[in-house]
Amino acid sequence: MSVTAAARTAPRLDTRLPVLLLRTDHNPFHHGTLAAIRSLGRAGVPVHAVLEGPGVPAAHSRHLHLLQPWGPAPTRPDHLLGHLRAIAAGIGTRALLVPLDDAGAIFMAEHGTALCDHFVFPRQRPDAPRLVADKSALADACRAHGITSPDSRTPATAAELHDAVADLGLPLIAKWARPWALPPGHRSTTVVRDAAEAHRLLAESRGATGAAAGALILQRRVGADGGDWFFQGYFDEHANCLYGGTGRKHLAYPARAGHTVLGEWAFNPDLEHLAHKVVQILGVRGVVDLDFRFDADAGTYHLLDFNPRLGAQFQLFRDRRGLDLVRAMHLHQSGRAVPAPRPRHGRALLVENHYLQRALTAPAAELFRPRRLRGVRELTWFAADDLAPFRAMARRAAARILNREGTDRW
Repeated sequence: MSVTAAARTAPRLDTRLPVLLLRTDHNPFHHGTLAAIRSLGRAGVPVHAVLEGPGVPAAHSRHLHLLQPWGPAPTRPDHLLGHLRAIAAGIGTRALLVPLDDAGAIFMAEHGTALCDHFVFPRQRPDAPRLVADKSALADACRAHGITSPDSRTPATAAELHDAVADLGLPLIAKWARPWALPPGHRSTTVVRDAAEAHRLLAESRGATGAAAGALILQRRVGADGGDWFFQGYFDEHANCLYGGTGRKHLAYPARAGHTVLGEWAFNPDLEHLAHKVVQILGVRGVVDLDFRFDADAGTYHLLDFNPRLGAQFQLFRDRRGLDLVRAMHLHQSGRAVPAPRPRHGRALLVENHYLQRALTAPAAELFRPRRLRGVRELTWFAADDLAPFRAMARRAAARILNREGTDRW
């Protein structure tokens, strides 16, 4: 079905409900922000977005109604509340508030009472988003509720780190408990291949990095033979999943420990059932983004991460009538019915900027896989008609990198 035909059958959104996209972390090339602007703007919804400034690519989208100024950090809650109230006053009516990062989702839940007079958003337990976004708290919650997740340790001393490495084995995964608080230039997840790297990260956790981002967590690396998977969905106040889908991660940057580079909408009812159960147990509402890894030897899925907000690659789950997660959220929060999705299993999404980064470091045999790339039907950045300055560069780069197998439209 063409994009035009899908739009004809898409549920109509209430254009009287504007949207404010909230970001609190500096990430000028955040493709989820642009995707949300496009999705809602194309449906006629006035989209406002808190962006770093007029120079970021998303600010040039023809679907953006108004750029809103960058706000104070969530660590200054009174200042951020005042900033959001001022934006709401300028919009002139209550707007749907959509968080695009963990810190924003945590802030919204913990200050929901102060925000509800100015914005519309899914209400939930104030502590739920922080519980799942904090990697240390999530590990504790998984153990308490019997949710399968990789074995992990939180060493405080060199001796404890030595024991953790011996117990977990190398290579292992290192994570920060509160990745949203990391200083610029630090990765939230690292594949640790030797003890020296683990000791370096432990030393960082004792300094300024640790003060902001919390404890260093060492995690057993579950075998990747079964593959990396993810689930994204929208849950109402009764924990019913109104819209969702399961995806397979084919490429990541950095490899096996990073952002989705190439993802596919894949039919997996077992994982979907498990994801629903996890969300219901942990009490998060609204849009969620969960990462899993399948342990082929044990036949089980391990929960790796739980993000209590819109996943950056949510456009992968745009169905046959043009419905996606941010539109489902808008429908529900405006009091309209959310129809069951009409899945497009096999639909793939490629994140070009991450793919280019990956291409610089990965073996060619791992990247040039036409069977995978022929299925790509969605690009996130440079193929956009509202980012004309980047299109020519994108065509040249994508044709060279993807060997002209990448997409059927620019």
